[in-house]
Amino acid sequence: MSDVALERKAGAAPAPIASPRELLPYALFGGLVLMIIIYFVGAEEGALSVISGTDVHEFVHDARHLLGFPCH
Repeated sequence: MSDVALERKAGAAPAPIASPRELLPYALFGGLVLMIIIYFVGAEEGALSVISGTDVHEFVHDARHLLGFPCH
C-alpha cells in the first residue's frame, strides 16, 4: 500500500474523465469504422460490390454466417 493519501473536500464531486464534446471525434471515428466493417461483412458482393471478385466475400464468409447475413 502507498503512504500517499488523497484528500477530497466534503461534498465535492469527482471530476469527469472527459466531457462528451471531447469524446465526440473518437465516437464518430469508431462509428465510421464499424459501418465500414459491417458493409464489408454484410453487403460486399453482387451489384453493390466495390471490389471485384470474390476475395472479400471468401475472407469474411464465416463472419457473415456468424452475424446472420445470408450469402448463398
